[in-house]
Amino acid sequence: MQTNEVTLGALERQIDVSVTLADVERDVAARLQKLARTVKMAGFRPGKVPLKIVEQTYGPQVRGEAIGAAVEKIFGEKVREQNVRVAGYPRIQPKESSVVGNLEFSAVFEIYPEIQLADLSGKSIERPALSVGDAELERTVEILRKQRTVFEAADRAAAEGDRVTVKFAGTKDGEAFQGGSAEDFPFVLGAGSMLPEFEQNVTGLFVGASKTFDLTFPADYQAKDLAGQTVKFEVTVNKVEAPRLPELDGEFAKGLGIADGDVEKMRAEVKANLEREVRRRIQAATKEQAMNLLLEANPIEVPKALVEAESQQLAENARQDMAQRGINIKEMPIEPAWFAEQAVRRVKLGLVLAEVVKKNELHAKPEQIRALVDDYAQSFEDPAEVVKWYYSQPQRIAQAEAIVIEDNVVDWVLKSAQVTEKPVVFDEFMGNIGR
Repeated sequence: MQTNEVTLGALERQIDVSVTLADVERDVAARLQKLARTVKMAGFRPGKVPLKIVEQTYGPQVRGEAIGAAVEKIFGEKVREQNVRVAGYPRIQPKESSVVGNLEFSAVFEIYPEIQLADLSGKSIERPALSVGDAELERTVEILRKQRTVFEAADRAAAEGDRVTVKFAGTKDGEAFQGGSAEDFPFVLGAGSMLPEFEQNVTGLFVGASKTFDLTFPADYQAKDLAGQTVKFEVTVNKVEAPRLPELDGEFAKGLGIADGDVEKMRAEVKANLEREVRRRIQAATKEQAMNLLLEANPIEVPKALVEAESQQLAENARQDMAQRGINIKEMPIEPAWFAEQAVRRVKLGLVLAEVVKKNELHAKPEQIRALVDDYAQSFEDPAEVVKWYYSQPQRIAQAEAIVIEDNVVDWVLKSAQVTEKPVVFDEFMGNIGR
């Protein structure tokens, strides 16, 4: 057997493999002899089928297997000799042989890129800084109260914050349109669930009052046949209900899981949960910066085979997610190409992270995994059961291990780069927490 290697691109290689036909035929004969000892055919006892009949029946299949094994063997020897890591599977194609008695093939494949990690000492990261004080605690408690708002009938005109229930009918050019009518439709004024122009025309109306008005849909409205169009609505108010926040008392505390209704204990638990959430969001924001920095500092080409495999996996994840939501995915085909850009980033990041972990020995330690699981479990009513659930399945622990490894890499980046603390505003940083 002989080989010849050709470089086709930054990561693409070709190895030409020449296999001696005589060697293949010897392997074919050995395989047929072995098969004849166990093969079953009608009219013959097991192991008594004549070799010639076995060859006539299984010869082409066995010859294909022998050729495949010979090519695979020499290909494996060559890549080990060159000390290259093959990404994906090689494309094996037969070639016209220039030597009598030989079979020639070309194997086209991709290799993993060589990664030389960049020096990060001149790079900078801004880590968000936010502490939870009394103001942040009170803000969160108010959000929790608003979540438990009850609405009571109000004998007055509808105002912002009220829940109104309306009957409406919309027409376009005098004709009703799909989704343009309802009998008892509730919404909160100012919550943004309806178009601002619609809410403005309902605000100020009493129960039983009706109003007819024109409304122009935004140019980017989700229903394309209505986008930018002007329609006419007739609205009648059926109910006006004013919001009432619950009192900050023992009953409220019990509703948040404090069995004895101790309000101070409730505040302490809310603060602990808030501090945990702040910490997680700071970690997430810092991790995103660290990952972006690694990608920017270490630009690499990635094998198409790995990107294609990742795109396929992301598409499959999307299919499973939609199926769990009750969506018929047969009516909504999901193409792997939709995820190509995301797949490229994930593959690049995976390769760079693997190199960082290997070069700096950042593998996850058992105590780190346990600490992560314990911290996550604190968000639940029975942390011990959550920990038990995690450790009952190796796959779940593997997921936790991957997170710990990423955290180790982030810590390494923070030690290697220049880190400054950047104070952030609670409401802006926490977004819609608690809503």
